[in-house]
Amino acid sequence: MPAVTAPDWTVLPRVIARPTQTEDRSVRSLTTAPRGFEGEGFPVHRAFAGVDPAALDPFIHLDQMGEVDYAPGEPKGTSWHPHRGFETVTYMIDGVMDHADTHGGGGTITDGDTQWMTAGSGLLHIEAPPEWLVSKGGLFHGLQLWVNLPKADKWLPPHYQDIRGAQVGLASTPDAGALLRVIAGEVDGVAGPGSTRTPMTMVHATVLPGAEMTVPWRTDFNALVYVLSGDGHVGRDRRPIGSGQLAVLGHGETITVGAAARQESRHPALEVVLLGGLPIREPIAWAGPFVMNTRAEVLQAFEDFQKGRLGTIPTVPHAQVHGELGQD
Repeated sequence: MPAVTAPDWTVLPRVIARPTQTEDRSVRSLTTAPRGFEGEGFPVHRAFAGVDPAALDPFIHLDQMGEVDYAPGEPKGTSWHPHRGFETVTYMIDGVMDHADTHGGGGTITDGDTQWMTAGSGLLHIEAPPEWLVSKGGLFHGLQLWVNLPKADKWLPPHYQDIRGAQVGLASTPDAGALLRVIAGEVDGVAGPGSTRTPMTMVHATVLPGAEMTVPWRTDFNALVYVLSGDGHVGRDRRPIGSGQLAVLGHGETITVGAAARQESRHPALEVVLLGGLPIREPIAWAGPFVMNTRAEVLQAFEDFQKGRLGTIPTVPHAQVHGELGQD
């Protein structure tokens, strides 16, 4: 898993739960993500399936893409499609993905990079592996998170952030048993580079076998823990949790996650994503690629898309527009 790391975790800033932070969050629900397919047929785990939407707010949708090792000719992406009313956050752990949209955003992400697209008033975009990767095959693993926008921000002009892996905030626990990569928001003063319209925090943590981390968490944020791979426990009640499972936590000041002493050989540590955000608490009307407040707004979005008001597909290939990451 070549997501960003550090050669010596002991020299990183320490994330420490203060003695006054005594209320550790307990598990409210634990679910296992079903498998499905997205876009042109790449496999995903639907992390939020079966979870109360009120517990997820301000988040809408989370897919773990892969982990899959493609043979030559197998890598897949998505065709051009529209979005309006929310943000898509694509975090690439392994592999390479190209992005382009009709508002001028785009680029290539790989190994710890993140593309943060604020769809706002609407656009078209495409995500696909570069042609050389389709020919060669290779490992593909990442996340795509949908973050809702409040009503006041749903009509903002689209915006794109290209976040390089080297920009993420890095921290460790006091015993250096866990590495935290802060992509957005902040944890104990360690901030991530993502600029968010909706107040939130997103962290990818690696917890070594037998280690445990307790991190401070904003009390007005919700708290979600999703396991990318490995086995361990979560919450003050130390509930067992494993690959592809999501824990929704209750109120509290800290989040505790620990790794089992023995891990599967292919994944030597526990890999988790911590998510938290300030609930928006507004009505949601969601249909396909549009997340609005009313059914009428969703119907308007479909009409605008059909009439070309969200943009038109470029006539030149994606690779000619934005270029590709060259093969070594």
